Amino acid sequence: MENQSIIELTSLSVFQKNKLVLTDVNLNISVGEFIYMIGKTGSGKSSLMQVLYGDLPVEQGEVTVCGYNLKTIKSKQLPHLRRKLGIVFQDFQLLEDRTIRKNMEFVLKATGWKDKKTIDERILKVLDEVELIDKLNSMPHQLSGGEQQRIAIARAMLNEPDVILADEPTGNLDPETSNGIMKILFRISELGKTVIMATHNYNLINKFPGRVIKCEEGTVS
Repeated sequence: MENQSIIELTSLSVFQKNKLVLTDVNLNISVGEFIYMIGKTGSGKSSLMQVLYGDLPVEQGEVTVCGYNLKTIKSKQLPHLRRKLGIVFQDFQLLEDRTIRKNMEFVLKATGWKDKKTIDERILKVLDEVELIDKLNSMPHQLSGGEQQRIAIARAMLNEPDVILADEPTGNLDPETSNGIMKILFRISELGKTVIMATHNYNLINKFPGRVIKCEEGTVS
């Protein structure tokens, strides 16, 4: 598995509402790598994440993610790509009107899981991985920010993705809680998953070393 490529970007230009955000992006990411994506607000980090997720179309250049060519991908293939990607947002994006169990069920049913026993087993497994099984029947508002983010990571892991995309996952959290989140993400990476994390937090990079790619002046280095 070592050095096997899972994401390849070749001569990519990224556009956001017809505005050129990034140009001539060439990047090769291997299975199991832990990648930090750094850069100022507006430098194109989130736009690049959106390209990897299939939310922004590839207009110039080539992008391959988990074996899918994103330039030629059909809309009916997008759900298959997204099952291979786990997304973690800065603001958690949990459904506030239902329990953690129901949040998880919603994702699994939306991605084609049907068997109740299998669904229940998968939910318990991912909650165990983030050490929050006891919050199964809690509502999101009953959890701390750190707990909500751990639930968001568990949710991202539901479909056993090959790649986790984490967009500022510690942005709203205090340092101690952030360290806990980083330990979970590193553990996921050690299981052979690729983790790409956009961040402003240089302290985390020093504490949890990984490969750093930088968005600045309209390109990625």
